[in-house]
Amino acid sequence: MERNYTRETRLVQAGNRKDPRTGAVNAPIYMSTAFQHTGVGESTGYDYARTGNPTREVLEETIADLENGRFGFACSSGMAAIQAVFSLFSQGDDVIASVDLYGGTYRLFREYWPQWGIDVRYQDPRDLESVRASIKENTKALFIETPTNPLMQEADLDALGNIAKEHNLLMIVDNTFYTPLLQQPLEQGADIVIHSATKYLGGHNDLVAGLVVTDDEKLGERLFHIQNGIGMTLGAFDSWLLTRGMKTLSLRMEKHQQNAAAVSEVLSTHPLITEVLYPGKGGMLSFKVQDERLVDPLLRHLQVVTFAESLGGVESLMTYPSVQTHADIPEDVRIANGVTNELMRLSCGIENHEDIISDIKLALEEAERTIQT
Repeated sequence: MERNYTRETRLVQAGNRKDPRTGAVNAPIYMSTAFQHTGVGESTGYDYARTGNPTREVLEETIADLENGRFGFACSSGMAAIQAVFSLFSQGDDVIASVDLYGGTYRLFREYWPQWGIDVRYQDPRDLESVRASIKENTKALFIETPTNPLMQEADLDALGNIAKEHNLLMIVDNTFYTPLLQQPLEQGADIVIHSATKYLGGHNDLVAGLVVTDDEKLGERLFHIQNGIGMTLGAFDSWLLTRGMKTLSLRMEKHQQNAAAVSEVLSTHPLITEVLYPGKGGMLSFKVQDERLVDPLLRHLQVVTFAESLGGVESLMTYPSVQTHADIPEDVRIANGVTNELMRLSCGIENHEDIISDIKLALEEAERTIQT
């Protein structure tokens, strides 16, 4: 009898009982490039590692299960995952994307896809009527970040899913910030879900990976051929490392959220901070300091939080979007979108929240003294 287990249990059980010959609890790492054929036209199901690898298969099955899809694909990075998905489109196609996007995604859309004849236009997905009005005859998809990076804006996926279905569009959702534990886009109308698995899914700042999930058989078949044909697959060791990281995701996300809620509450009343952007769940928040001059000394005086360009790991990281993650966005566009020179992004790790808060407050005090002298 099939049993319905929670996502927490399914995460912990990822890869278990995959090796009946030895009974290994931890799924083995298959480092082989090639797999033996017993005869012409005969195969174990594995032929060449780019096409299929047992270790990568465990990971792909796990993320598909967590997102309530049937087809999962592990790619060499989050950007490779987006590249794979956009390879579904053809010259002359049009895509509507969230106006507030990760800078690397914006760079890909601006510098590469136009030269291949695919137009990407930007709308605030919270403004449903503007999204609907912007759809053209050649529009093929909606690309939605929610919450957005770095302004933490949430979109109504159910409403956007209805719009996509009305106009026969694909809805693609980047679920990196919330993970399958906090948001299940396929249940809300999405056709494809993307993750930068480097972040919360891996969780330990020790690998780079991207994941794609769909529940549609035709899309799954096309994505398999794209992944295999381009060769943007994740290696066996990183696949194993990512699966291991995902086993503790539920515990980590609980602590990330507790810390982010506590930090956002304190920062929202700090005299040197003018605005805190926190959607109320997840481990990410952004805030704006009073004066751009505070930024550099603030970052220099942090001792628990690390000034670094990533997120979602067990360690707290602070990023300065205007010169790091969003540096490739033209300054006028970046500032008009709200990514100003006073904006900081904080990925709350799983340290004691009081230590994170104390570190930021002391660094702000030092920064204020620095600019006053």
